[in-house]
Amino acid sequence: MTTSVKMPQLGESITEGTISKWLKQPGDQVKKYEGLVEIITDKVNAEVPAPLTGVLKEIKAKEGATVTVGTEIAVIEESIAATPSPPPTESAPAPQAATPVAASPTSDEGATEGRTRLSPAVRALIEEHRITDAELSRIEGSGIGGRISKKDVEDYVAKRAQPAAANGEQRQRIATAPAPTPGTTIPLSPMRRTIAANMLKSKQTIPHAWTVAEVDMTSVVRFRQKVKDSFKQREGIDLTFVPIIVKAVVEGLKAVPVLNASWSEDGVVLHKDINVGVAVSVDDGLIVPVIHQADSLSIAGLAKATDDLAKQARAGKLGISDVQGATFTVNNPGTFGTILSYSIIAPPQAGILAMDAIVKRPVVVDGDAIAVRSMMNLCLSFDHRVLDGVSAARFLQGVRGWLEGFSEQVPLY
Repeated sequence: MTTSVKMPQLGESITEGTISKWLKQPGDQVKKYEGLVEIITDKVNAEVPAPLTGVLKEIKAKEGATVTVGTEIAVIEESIAATPSPPPTESAPAPQAATPVAASPTSDEGATEGRTRLSPAVRALIEEHRITDAELSRIEGSGIGGRISKKDVEDYVAKRAQPAAANGEQRQRIATAPAPTPGTTIPLSPMRRTIAANMLKSKQTIPHAWTVAEVDMTSVVRFRQKVKDSFKQREGIDLTFVPIIVKAVVEGLKAVPVLNASWSEDGVVLHKDINVGVAVSVDDGLIVPVIHQADSLSIAGLAKATDDLAKQARAGKLGISDVQGATFTVNNPGTFGTILSYSIIAPPQAGILAMDAIVKRPVVVDGDAIAVRSMMNLCLSFDHRVLDGVSAARFLQGVRGWLEGFSEQVPLY
């Protein structure tokens, strides 16, 4: 009996995925829950397990192909005598962010994991070619978390069999090589291609509007400067400005709930939970993990949540639940020194807030006095179908007022 393997839906807003790497080839034995294929979306890189034990009969979607959810990607012939293995006691392997950093771990921990999580097919190939542990350590895994794939081993064996080119031959190749053409084309990664498609869709379907507020962050800066060392010693993480901004956003969304919403043809959907997505930069773009029920967390709780999600994103260890369900997004281009940024809304959300760099400059205070203050620009992009400029400005002024009124009386925990 044959079973069709279809492209799974790896998130509520994900409609397609790109085949990154087949971990099994036609004719290979597969076990239930064993990794079958790696799939990339704009949010995560997921290792999809085999749904049953058997033999992989046919691959329907080649590596690099982008297919829609529900499309047949492979066929497995079930082994009649096979007894399905019980589900693993630990959770299934977490989908991971498609980032080149995760694919080439630099830490000993990442390298060890990539070499211990070897599939049976890879182990058999290593034994067949008598690859030593020393040689294995030199093989760079291209799979999730630095995992060594069958193709990685085959490539190593092929290179090992080829003698190094003589210097004269190398010089001859260089001399006869065609002249390079002007410019360089950088191939689009699946992640970059998907981000491009989503951003184009956002601009084509959402009537963007934006507004900016200038915020005096002097009180916040003084507070952070006073408590950051003790916080680091107590919690083991840095207290950045991001969790404080997220807290201000949460208070702003409580006051103007129409911004914590989504557009639908049947009407504006107001969300009960406040789930804040926080953009995290990775090598090939942005990952936006989500702080669920952010309104239930203190500043310290938000700090721990943002730090944990950022580390998971950059290590390629985010799960599907970590990147879905956001009702509003906070972007932090200011970490790169920008002073005024306009962000594109992530559908189906109604808004995104960009926080720019905090810059000291002279401003007028108390009527006619001039003082040096720590100033920051906040730019709100919003869906003009969902709300008008008045509501957007009210939200932004609420965030500004909360930050400018910050004092040591605001609880950290």
